[in-house]
Amino acid sequence: MNQIYAESILRNIKIQDIYIYPIKSLGGIRLEQALLEQRGLQHDRRWMLVDENNRFLSQREMAQLTLFTLSQHNSGFKIKARFGNEEEFELPFQIQQGETIQATVWDDMCPAIEYAKGSIWFTKQIKQKCKLVYMPDNTMRFVDKEYAHKNEIVSFSDGYPMLLIGQESLDDLNKRLQHPIGMERFRPNLVTHGSNAFEEDDWKQIRINTVEIKIAKSCARCVIPSINPLTAQIEKEPNASLSKYRMRDNKIYFGQNLLHKNGGLISCGDEVKITEMLKF
Repeated sequence: MNQIYAESILRNIKIQDIYIYPIKSLGGIRLEQALLEQRGLQHDRRWMLVDENNRFLSQREMAQLTLFTLSQHNSGFKIKARFGNEEEFELPFQIQQGETIQATVWDDMCPAIEYAKGSIWFTKQIKQKCKLVYMPDNTMRFVDKEYAHKNEIVSFSDGYPMLLIGQESLDDLNKRLQHPIGMERFRPNLVTHGSNAFEEDDWKQIRINTVEIKIAKSCARCVIPSINPLTAQIEKEPNASLSKYRMRDNKIYFGQNLLHKNGGLISCGDEVKITEMLKF
């Protein structure tokens, strides 16, 4: 029996945090529980900002997007910018009507509905013409065929329904940094607690309650973890330190992209059972 697998049986690995990011590349919301649906956690990245060419906007080219914070209430979300004195903007969970455009996310083009009221508000905030768009249920954006198992679909996330990171992996990183950072820099959906640092690298399949989850691939990181979420300034860390021990093939890896076989409710405190490990 694999030693890490054997040890994981004896330990109590649990879900510590659950996050959704209703608008791609804007602030996240921590939840005590979330419903896992076909394309990911409910409400996660179903909204997105696009430019005049209908191509997605992200912190990679517009770091100030990190300064927008979101909160969830009964009928939708409230959005506020850390800069200026603008009142909160209220956003519904979903819309059914509006102009349909072809939005581009990386190499994918997919139908999306523009929310004109949101387009006006965000254009004023970022001082650049943009559109706020929503992914309706009938839009099918597929996971990369190289890693998909059963033609899984995804929202406006970079490529996969969910991202998982172990708290111990961040703890290991923070021991190497002069100024520790928070998990929000890495924008995970699920944060586990109770494993060894970077043990999630060796997981192949896990189960949370009745939800069966496959680890698709390790997550290659871009500049976003080095953007300070309070100032929008690009800093040297944590990528400088990560490059010294988490680099391969000229890419920094931190976290695991997930695919799920079925949906269900996931709550903080739920046990994470490792049902299959990678073979070495």
